[in-house]
Amino acid sequence: MQDYYAVIMAGGGGTRLWPLSRQARPKQMLHLGSDRTLFQQAVERLEGLFPPERILVVTARDQAPQLQEQVAYLLPENFLLEPLPRGTASVVGLAATVLARRNPHSVMAVLTADHVIQNIPHFQRLLRAAYKVAQEGYLVTLGVLPTYPATGYGYIQRGEPLGEQDGLPYYRVVRFKEKPDAATAQAMLEMGGFDWNSGMFIWRVDRILEEFERFVPELAVLLRQIGERWGEADGQALLEHLWPQIKPETIDYGIMERADRVAVLPAEELGWNDVGSWDSLFDVLSADEVGNLVLADETLLLETRNSLLLSDQTKRLIATIGIEDLVIVDTPDVLLICKRSQAQKVREIVKILSQNGKTHYL
Repeated sequence: MQDYYAVIMAGGGGTRLWPLSRQARPKQMLHLGSDRTLFQQAVERLEGLFPPERILVVTARDQAPQLQEQVAYLLPENFLLEPLPRGTASVVGLAATVLARRNPHSVMAVLTADHVIQNIPHFQRLLRAAYKVAQEGYLVTLGVLPTYPATGYGYIQRGEPLGEQDGLPYYRVVRFKEKPDAATAQAMLEMGGFDWNSGMFIWRVDRILEEFERFVPELAVLLRQIGERWGEADGQALLEHLWPQIKPETIDYGIMERADRVAVLPAEELGWNDVGSWDSLFDVLSADEVGNLVLADETLLLETRNSLLLSDQTKRLIATIGIEDLVIVDTPDVLLICKRSQAQKVREIVKILSQNGKTHYL
């Protein structure tokens, strides 16, 4: 698979794990119960399948130096820098455009920098199978088998089986479903045939660029202009000039929800989690005997159960008495306390701070 490339999307702004995650230190740069950041883990789980020269990273310009320092063995020219955030469609389009110039026959796996995947061998098996499905001309997505009626994920409905690769079945995609309400999520779980949308995709570069021409032609025009000058002295300057003209769009809505030849490869037993809220850490890290998840150097916990206690301050003691099902995150300038069941609402706090001009907390 010499023409197989990994593209890691690593330009997140840092809102869902606020206040530890900030614009200057988004989620993928955090150490969450590990000595390796989420970004480092995302690169390391590709070892043996993608050599460093075939791993590309698309990130924000101001985040690139930190990411390059974390994974110094990646080639500097493999970091593609977004001047401004314009959504995942532009991220995918830029990477596909660059790869088309390097290798017109390339297949790209679009992966994430800030998710947790625990079953690495199975993950790589899925990527190998997806490569073969993509060679058939399909746009492939990895769908995670739901384990509960989640309202924080989008869903993919499977259609008829299309075949198998390496013993793994793949199916035609009937439709994509945006994040549902609780009743709809429960109904889909009971009905079966739905997967969580992992946000990971595999396709031939020529195929995805065809879909850009078909569904987002304005973006396709800009990408062609960027591609014509890429690698030349004025290539980055042209990117800086054209990028603000791009209308923000996601790859899901811009292409995947409208394309025809879309296949889903169900990913069971992957140990996947997008760490979309503080409460989700309980799914990926081991709590103590009374259900507490302690990520702090100094704590004194009395009659405290099923709570997250996190601090990035080495000289502060967190003491609790008689609490249950809480999230406590302590940083130098912000203290967050909320119910675990309300952890998804952190985004609302971030939005209010932005609207009120208190961007120094972001």
